[in-house]
Amino acid sequence: MDEKTELLDPPRSRTSNARLYLAVFSAVLGNFSFGYSLVYPSPVIPQLKNNANPRLNMDTEQIAWFGSIFTLGAAAGGLGAMLLNDLIGRKVSIMVSAVPSSVGYIVMGAAQATWMLHLGRFLTGIAGGMTAASIPVYISEISHPKVRGTLGSCPQVTAVFGALSLYALGLVLPWRWLAVVGEFPALLMLLLLCFMPHSPRYLVACGQQEKALKSLKWLRGQNSDFMTEFNRIELSLASQGKIQWSDLTIPFYYKPILISTLMRFLQQMTGITPVLVFLEPIFQKTNVSLEPKYDAALVGLVRLLSVAIAATLMDKAGRKVLLYTSGFLMFLSTLTMTMYSHTSQCPSGNSTGSMLATDLLANNGASAYSSVTLIPLISTMVFIFGYAMGWGPITWLLMSEILPLGARGTTSGLCVLVSWLTAFVLTHVFMHVVEAYGLFVPFLFFSVVCVVNIIFTAACVPETRNRSLEEIENYFRTGRTFTIIDG
Repeated sequence: MDEKTELLDPPRSRTSNARLYLAVFSAVLGNFSFGYSLVYPSPVIPQLKNNANPRLNMDTEQIAWFGSIFTLGAAAGGLGAMLLNDLIGRKVSIMVSAVPSSVGYIVMGAAQATWMLHLGRFLTGIAGGMTAASIPVYISEISHPKVRGTLGSCPQVTAVFGALSLYALGLVLPWRWLAVVGEFPALLMLLLLCFMPHSPRYLVACGQQEKALKSLKWLRGQNSDFMTEFNRIELSLASQGKIQWSDLTIPFYYKPILISTLMRFLQQMTGITPVLVFLEPIFQKTNVSLEPKYDAALVGLVRLLSVAIAATLMDKAGRKVLLYTSGFLMFLSTLTMTMYSHTSQCPSGNSTGSMLATDLLANNGASAYSSVTLIPLISTMVFIFGYAMGWGPITWLLMSEILPLGARGTTSGLCVLVSWLTAFVLTHVFMHVVEAYGLFVPFLFFSVVCVVNIIFTAACVPETRNRSLEEIENYFRTGRTFTIIDG
């Protein structure tokens, strides 16, 4: 090969992404299962109301627990991931999640009493919490900067696909068969991950340099400059050492941990979980007439569209731009819902609202009434679109990017624990507040949270687009620049 050819096509400089994509696909099957499990009650509850077995019939309180106990399981799964991520590794932690998922669906598929359904939901929640804490970290650590943003949004995309699959299958399958189908994504994930490599950064942290180099070479390809990346990983880890409790007073550790934890807390405080769980009651209380099956499908399509847009823009527009856009759209939609529900018919018997609805029907007819009720429908769609475009996927991605490697496994579990405990509390409180004060109170609260989120993004969140994990770590170490420590 002559000198001119070498300049045009230098050796060991081309990164192949094929195997990386395969590893990511294998992992995010766990998120597909998570999305499927999260919305499992949607088609199941109507079927159970008409079930011939009286031991499977649910009253309002049992239905509430059937829907919300998943979040408690997810919190427990996040707590377990805090220990397992660093003890057995990210990949094996994801694989372990297939156990509670499979057992949970077996229990629900064979259920003869409501306690079995609740137990199954709790077990699938544990699996969801484990995957939520482990998969983003695994993807972040095996990806390179040019594709990490796009691949980091894949967990959200596949979770939405899982939910859409459940909605579609719920139209044609009885609830027991839905549980049987739920077995397959987790089992396929378990099978494929057996052939995928561990995270190179985790292996280096465990002192297994030879395996780490082999893993990185497999992910990047023979002709890539994987040695340079490997040396940077080693250098970054050598500068950290093992994390101790006393290290949590150092800005390098506590700043990214606080940012990640607060982002997960603020994400749930926007009200996304109670809005999704109680979407049909919200539409009923705002006089929106929409069949539940079409309602669920419409919401799922909006979520899918928005996460797809986020995936394409993540590495182009940047994380902060999408967070700003997401927060602003959510603020507009929740503020609109606040104003609409405060001036129209509400559950607490607002006479002004009742008169408004009656006047609209009397003066303008049914068509005008329908036009007015499009406001909460469009507002809810914009809310879900905004969330899934930014504050949904990016909070998971940033968590996996900015947490220091020495604390990444443990603190990612902490973030999931905080997230799902917050979701559980909000979901249980939401309908009580609505019945006591009306819809405008929680939506006013959510709009204030969205403003806080925008301010938090501006003040605390770093832009990580096109930055290696080592550059991001050094940003928090120096507090100034995204650089690699030399020597």
